[in-house]
Amino acid sequence: MNTRKITVSRGTFNVRDRGNHDGYPVIMIHGWPESSYCWEGVTAFLNPNLRVIAPDLRGLGDSERTRDVKAYQKVELAKDVIEIIDALGIDEFYLVGHDWGGIVAQELAFLIPHRVKKFVILNIPILTNVKGAEEVTKALMAMKYFPMWYQYFQRQPILPEAMIKGNEDVWVRFFFGKKGRDGIIPKEALDEYVRCYSIEDTPRTAASYYRSMTLDAPHWATLAGRRFTMPSLYIYGNEDTVIIPANITHLEDCFDSIKVEQIKAEHFLQEEKPQEVAALMNGFLKES
Repeated sequence: MNTRKITVSRGTFNVRDRGNHDGYPVIMIHGWPESSYCWEGVTAFLNPNLRVIAPDLRGLGDSERTRDVKAYQKVELAKDVIEIIDALGIDEFYLVGHDWGGIVAQELAFLIPHRVKKFVILNIPILTNVKGAEEVTKALMAMKYFPMWYQYFQRQPILPEAMIKGNEDVWVRFFFGKKGRDGIIPKEALDEYVRCYSIEDTPRTAASYYRSMTLDAPHWATLAGRRFTMPSLYIYGNEDTVIIPANITHLEDCFDSIKVEQIKAEHFLQEEKPQEVAALMNGFLKES
């Protein structure tokens, strides 16, 4: 995909664009510690009549590095994406989000539900899934919350900035595990994420995704009982150690229409199995 910088009132953002301007827009939002590059593999297999637009979120990729932690509240990141969409002159669109991008996408879908025609979520909790969250908590307590260690680390003051700088290569590659070491997740992708994480201030701005969770929580509490009204698809990589099976229980409480598909993959499923993920998206998005 082509990349370019777009400056809006909220800042300057790097955006990938398939460039087929007559295609129906699909807004694809990446997670941590990635960038919009994570959608390159899926895009290669997506229906050519879809116009993929994938921004780098604030503080990651090649978008601006903002120091104020308040800017990383997920509803604020959603407002960033809405300004980008508006600047591109896009009204209605399909929406896709993975990891933190899936949370940002949920916030966006609540802000402008009339513009989101279909919604695809990959490996992230659903903000309004109260019963599912209770089951997740029980499961994580049994694991002594060990899978969440990196989140607690990044919420500490100073430590991420002091310990990650100069060690970005080791830090980033660790999270892609054996699939990264074996080349199942392309080396080019990992090199790109290491490059972006090595941009000045990134250990701080990336950690802000986790440090801002205490600011997110009161807002998320206000979403209780809200449902996603647009047709939705949850694609779950069922070998994930952080987003566990309990996360996809009780989804019927949160959506007017939800379809769940599982594939044999870990957390970064769109990079590990791009052809399978694209096939599921193509089938869902073409449904009437």
